[in-house]
Amino acid sequence: MISYKKELWFNTETRRKLLNITPEIEKCLIESGVKEGLLLCNAMHITASVFINDDEAGLHQDIEKWLERLAPEKPYSQYKHNTFEDNADAHLKRTVMGREVVVAVSDGKLDFGPWEQIFYGEFDGKRKKRVLVKIIGE
Repeated sequence: MISYKKELWFNTETRRKLLNITPEIEKCLIESGVKEGLLLCNAMHITASVFINDDEAGLHQDIEKWLERLAPEKPYSQYKHNTFEDNADAHLKRTVMGREVVVAVSDGKLDFGPWEQIFYGEFDGKRKKRVLVKIIGE
């Protein structure tokens, strides 16, 4: 049994951003040497997310619009959490988008369905945040 762990770091220039991290995850899989197993990828910050979806610009705009309708950033005063911070909306957006993904590894590749890609969702950016990649298998 092989066990592999790596931390990826992201620092977005904007408060909110969706990043396709599939290429970085595929590099981790190659480094691990695992041919059959499971890959876990999770955001290690409460205002960021890791999720699977299609890499299509229109969809990304739709996700951003939808999340902003569910949990608008402003006015900050609408949230009890925002007494000395202004990121309550980011916590809520992360809750909706999820913390992690688990992907099967088959024949040394991520076993995706059509169009599936792994994304890092940043909802309170402009600072360094960590994503954990853990791969186990043979």
